[in-house]
Amino acid sequence: MKFTRRQFLRDSILAGSCLFFAPLPSFAEIIKRKDWQPGYTKLEKEGKLTQRVKQARAIFERCELCPRKCGVNRLKGEKGFCQAPARAVIYSAHPHFGEEEPITGQNGSGTIFISHCNLRCIFCQNWPIAHEGRGREVSDEEFAGMMLDLQRIGCHNINIVTPTHVMPNILGAIQIACRKGLNIPLFYNTSGYERVEILKILDGIVDIYKPDMKYSEGSLSEKYSSGARDYPEVARKAILEMHRQVGVLKSDENGFAVRGLLIRHLVMPNRIAGTEQFVKWVSENLPKNTYVNIMAQYRVEYKAYEYPELARGITVEEFLEAMDWAKKYGLINLDSKSLAIKKIYDRRRSG
Repeated sequence: MKFTRRQFLRDSILAGSCLFFAPLPSFAEIIKRKDWQPGYTKLEKEGKLTQRVKQARAIFERCELCPRKCGVNRLKGEKGFCQAPARAVIYSAHPHFGEEEPITGQNGSGTIFISHCNLRCIFCQNWPIAHEGRGREVSDEEFAGMMLDLQRIGCHNINIVTPTHVMPNILGAIQIACRKGLNIPLFYNTSGYERVEILKILDGIVDIYKPDMKYSEGSLSEKYSSGARDYPEVARKAILEMHRQVGVLKSDENGFAVRGLLIRHLVMPNRIAGTEQFVKWVSENLPKNTYVNIMAQYRVEYKAYEYPELARGITVEEFLEAMDWAKKYGLINLDSKSLAIKKIYDRRRSG
């Protein structure tokens, strides 16, 4: 049976909407909420967070926050590849209900979208924010206020999207917010293009990491992500460091994530993302119950129209192939929405 792209998108949305409270897998690790506290709270109580903030802030004098290592002095107004100033530029801050189930929970993820980006993919779905830098500069105090507002309205975590180039601002803001009562998980939502040396500054501060793993081949990341040929190697090392810090995903009694690693992988047309190599690498280098979200949501955005191999959505067959590879290599903690979509199309494929 042949399926249209319209059918694929419709059924994907339906599959997601029916899984707002998915049951926890039997292998999920549970932490009782009363036994948990954010990592940043512990460091602040120990008097160690201030030194981390100072260490991070000093990097702005010769910015090497990301693998591009531009070396500019952002404190003096110089700008590198990401074009970001020394203060965070924020596009929006609001509850977000489109994250994975353990992140979204009941009240949403407290999501803060950071403007500018250190990767700048030609198919970016947030290109007005990442490429054009839309948003406004805020002080660390204002940044902290946004965090506290999100906690006040019931969000389950503070979700910083595209955090890499503003890491020092995040640490400054988290300390201010912590001193004013912030006590929900800090969620680092990144492209995966991270330096291990910088991630080590975040050890004990970030509770949840969610990196992308966009490509398995450097020639493709070079072509589609602004010359970042080293992306696959860099992202693999970064993911291993993130896992070292926080381990597999852990949730509280209600299924809301409090600590751990999730990995996102976007299935792309014509096998450009290297999905089989990706799931094989995960199975060989991380626990089989690492939370992996194999996403079907690729759409043609920004400059992808200029590349014939990227100028279409993925097919049903491409998505099912990706999910079949995950099963082949033994991954056992796949995102519930992706599993629901697979179930729908498996049923149609067999019929």
